[in-house]
Amino acid sequence: MSEHGATVAWHLGPDENFEYETFKRDHEWTFAGGEVVQASASPDFFGCANRVNPDEAVIAATSSCHMLTFLAIAAKQKHKVLSYIDQPRGTVEKNRDGRMAITRIELRPRVVFDEDLSDEAIERMHASAHRNCFVANSLMADITIHPA
Repeated sequence: MSEHGATVAWHLGPDENFEYETFKRDHEWTFAGGEVVQASASPDFFGCANRVNPDEAVIAATSSCHMLTFLAIAAKQKHKVLSYIDQPRGTVEKNRDGRMAITRIELRPRVVFDEDLSDEAIERMHASAHRNCFVANSLMADITIHPA
């Protein structure tokens, strides 16, 4: 077992209003190692487009967890990975209960090995990574993997 945390901080500026359409959504996430992420709401919800939003963070975390699990599996199987690049996409929409949610996440990993592996072997590794990714196991979103 392990526990993880962060500090999420938002403050109303002295000359800022607090009306729904106009209050500033910008805030910071500070992690134990000192990393600070400038965050905001999605632009669809009055946030700042040049900051990370929670929706993107969940999608990126899902991809990151899958990648790290995949790399661990490849290393244990003695398959040397030279690069792994993913450009995940997620969909935010109303779920079957009528609530806004991340309903789908598509991972599109491109993995380069130092050897030729069959598509079936790579798909088995992705399936195992998906089964063992604790971020994916924590979400209700439909997560699909489309290796390139």
